[in-house]
Amino acid sequence: MSNGPGKLIIGTRGSALARWQAAYVARALVAAHPGLEIEEHILVTEGDRVQTGPVIELGGKGVWVKEIEDALREGTIDLAVHSLKDVPAELAPGLALVCIPERADPRDALVSRSGAGLMALPPGSRVGTSSLRRVCQVVAARGDLRVEVLRGNVDTRLRKVAEGVVDAGILACAGLDRLGVADRITERLTVDQMLPAIGQGALALEARAADARVEALARALSDPAAEVTVAAERGLLAGLGVGCRTPVAGHAVLRDGRVFLRGLVGRPDASEMIREEVSGEPREAAALGTELARLLLARGADRILRELEQAG
Repeated sequence: MSNGPGKLIIGTRGSALARWQAAYVARALVAAHPGLEIEEHILVTEGDRVQTGPVIELGGKGVWVKEIEDALREGTIDLAVHSLKDVPAELAPGLALVCIPERADPRDALVSRSGAGLMALPPGSRVGTSSLRRVCQVVAARGDLRVEVLRGNVDTRLRKVAEGVVDAGILACAGLDRLGVADRITERLTVDQMLPAIGQGALALEARAADARVEALARALSDPAAEVTVAAERGLLAGLGVGCRTPVAGHAVLRDGRVFLRGLVGRPDASEMIREEVSGEPREAAALGTELARLLLARGADRILRELEQAG
């Protein structure tokens, strides 16, 4: 048997952003492990096939990862590259997140035709997004705007803004930066204006839990700060027990050796918005997420989540 690092089959969705992310990871892996051979395997997910209505109609976040996880479990691929915000709290049996690389900008971006920022858009302007998290925060900030469903890949959504299908769209900064179209960003919304999605800006490398070789290869790309902030945010996600079904936001930062985690649960019409924040030691990151979920649920998030689930 060869003493070299061998071959690795990476699975990814076929969108331009997903392909960029897979290529980025492939380059980093080869740089860390000279001689490693990489093969890319493109998979079509349910989320890619169905391009109408909010993601909620497709059964939550699993729609972007199920087919990729199936390929991992079947051995068709060795490593999956995901946008972490698409990965449900509970992975498919036998799989594990083996690495979180350095995180990109976690914020949301407003892209507007006129160049007006969120607070400067004229009343009645149409703002496009398919995320209930973004919907509730736009409505909370600007109840005089019209929020409309905007789906499709990054290029499609940018085109719909340019063509005037909507007056503005909200997208993740990270995707625009990675695809080299950051010049289209009108405004990078602060986390106070728009609390990001759990895991936004982070990539997740997923493999078979028992595959020590793949895990060892992937761990070379691990970023300690990203691992900590993601652990806190995903602790919140697991504690709330939600996917895409409700406006849920969570964002952690490392500052002066401590983790600060903010969370939000709300209603799509912004009639009720519950916010909490906790902080603690990095080694307690996941437990902080659990604690924040408990605080939010105790303040009424449990009722909001239950009612929205029943309504769905």
